[in-house]
Amino acid sequence: MLKNSIIENVLTTALEQYADFGEIYVEQTQKNTIAMTNGIVDTALSGIDKGAGIRLFYGNQAVYAYTNDLSEKNLIEITKKASLAMKENHNAKEVFDFTKPFHTNYNKIQKMPNTIPKKQKIEVMKGASSAAFLYDTLISQTRLGYQDITQSVLIANTKGVLAKDERVRSRMTVEAIASSQTEKQSGFFGPGASMGFELFEKIDMEQVARNASRIAVTMLKADVCPRKKMTVVIENGFGGVIFHEACGHSLEATAVARNASVFAGKLGQKIASSIVTAVDDGTIENAWGTTNIDDEGIPTQKNILIENGILKSYLVDTLNGQKMNMFSTGSARRESYKFAPTSRMTNTYIAAGNTKPADIISDTEYGLYAKCMGGGSVDPATGVFNFAVLEGYMIRNGKIAEPVRGATLIGKGDEILLRIDRVGNNLKSAQGMCGSISGSIPTNVGQPMIRVSEITVGGRG
Repeated sequence: MLKNSIIENVLTTALEQYADFGEIYVEQTQKNTIAMTNGIVDTALSGIDKGAGIRLFYGNQAVYAYTNDLSEKNLIEITKKASLAMKENHNAKEVFDFTKPFHTNYNKIQKMPNTIPKKQKIEVMKGASSAAFLYDTLISQTRLGYQDITQSVLIANTKGVLAKDERVRSRMTVEAIASSQTEKQSGFFGPGASMGFELFEKIDMEQVARNASRIAVTMLKADVCPRKKMTVVIENGFGGVIFHEACGHSLEATAVARNASVFAGKLGQKIASSIVTAVDDGTIENAWGTTNIDDEGIPTQKNILIENGILKSYLVDTLNGQKMNMFSTGSARRESYKFAPTSRMTNTYIAAGNTKPADIISDTEYGLYAKCMGGGSVDPATGVFNFAVLEGYMIRNGKIAEPVRGATLIGKGDEILLRIDRVGNNLKSAQGMCGSISGSIPTNVGQPMIRVSEITVGGRG
């Protein structure tokens, strides 16, 4: 992507500007997207973006600049301009010889998406749209989205790192909307992976679409959820979004280094029920959030965050690790060259327990069964969260009873972790996009079925 001589000259310039550390991140991304409503293509776009970001450290402060002009002259010029913000009088240092850290290829691609005709992608989308409509006459609208991304990155720094990675991801989202004269309800799924077009040979998008329709129709006919504190059973898969949002962000050094996390200073302390183990693993083969290296060129790894209720680790990037006197955990991520990296999650999940899901339900006298979670919000500083339940049912006398809609789960992440009293053996993951100060990135969330002894449930009843 860039000659080593250009990279070395840019990093030498960084040190000549008295930076303690210099880094260049070079990226080229090809993206294909298709949007479809009711089986008709709305837009089909393809594009290539390329550019570079320059980051300089001065002590524990950093400055970042980016450009889409990859000429040597311009890269050196923006390095000098970036340094003007925080220049100090230090002796210039030499650039170490570049090393190429060994890393495993976790994402083996069988069918590169840019070799697949657009017509073939549209056929899969149309089949899913038709399946959604055929599920029930109450389905009034379908919305589908397709995206594939091929991203090539090069990362080099003044510590001698020179690393490259190619990342290929594919995803299709399906939303089905059911309507009556007075109400509308929707169902949504969005499977994705670090795979090529072979993903759509491994999953049945028509069945995915039927499941989206099932949720929409079921919730259209459901009663409103009662508002009260109650026991809540949260299903596997996307149920993990609560841990991701309410707890995971508070374990990122981005928040911890600023003491803006409820978990700051609690390493080695009990922060969750003893049956809870939580992991962030950037090495799961072909998973949506997997990369071979992070966005600082450091190999990704499996990080045990919580083990049997004890806080074991944070997710750490280089800059925040420097502030915390901790090493990087291979957790630096960014959306593109337009963003400086910071600590972020990859594939985050609560580990499987030993309890059968059926036993969790039968052991619950009364409560809410949150079968499918929707979106929500959280304040990492306090851990306070609010999440919508996309598909919910009441539990009565140890059995799943009537469907309910409009439910929201309200609480604090640190309190909820301690109230988990059942963990199932059916671990499953789901895909989403996560936004933070380094942009929007693909992340896996996951968990087995869990039970929380008490959560405040909001609703319209």
